[in-house]
Amino acid sequence: MQEYRLEESPVVYYTSRKENAEWVLFIHAAFVNHNMFQPQIACFQDKYNLLMVDILGHGKSTRARKGDSIRKMSGWIREILNTEKIQKIHIVGISLGAVLAQDFANRYPEAVQSLACFGGYDINNFDVKMQRENGASQMLMMLKAFFSVKWFARSNKKISAYTLQAQEAFYQMNLQFPKKSFRYLASLNSMVNTRQTGPRNYPLLIGCGRHDIPMELWAVEMWKKNEPECSVVVFEGAGHCVNMDTPDEFNAAMEEFWLHGNCKG
Repeated sequence: MQEYRLEESPVVYYTSRKENAEWVLFIHAAFVNHNMFQPQIACFQDKYNLLMVDILGHGKSTRARKGDSIRKMSGWIREILNTEKIQKIHIVGISLGAVLAQDFANRYPEAVQSLACFGGYDINNFDVKMQRENGASQMLMMLKAFFSVKWFARSNKKISAYTLQAQEAFYQMNLQFPKKSFRYLASLNSMVNTRQTGPRNYPLLIGCGRHDIPMELWAVEMWKKNEPECSVVVFEGAGHCVNMDTPDEFNAAMEEFWLHGNCKG
């Protein structure tokens, strides 16, 4: 992967190119970085053009200026597509990445070839009670981080991954997350329940791991009710970060979705 820095922004992004191939954007979960997609890079770099970003405050995207916030990520991603002359792109988001992927699709639907969201929720129709519960859970995790990054990372890996291998990989990336970057996540709620879902001129795939928290499974079920035409997949051997827990199954599901516009769950 080649590393680039988007001008006039803190965002660092990475590309791997394959001539005459479609583009895929992967957006990572909170507290880690683009390296959570190493299994996907290995699988798809010879078949697709790949684009990865480090979300503001994560990885190498830490040179923020006054006024920068996570609300600007969609605009920065749009600038990356313009810079790289990408007309349309498949988008895959995990957890926080699923929120940002939807925000981008809300703002720039003409650039979306397909949308796949895992470990997330429908940001245009998010239950207020669930939103409060999710916020309380996040606050508890933040308190742990303020006391000890290692304590936070040890707790977080068990929530974020199911297999021991994926937990260790998540833990090592989580240790690199700067405490100061929590402030960039404060504006996340500004993306929730602020827009109505318009007609989608692209296929939608949603899903999660069977061993994710019950609230996530419920969120996927509710999303499916709101958009019955979407495809749903639940990965049996996975927790929250399905691409890390069950990479082979995840990669196969994604390729089927990109090729056919649906996926059997």
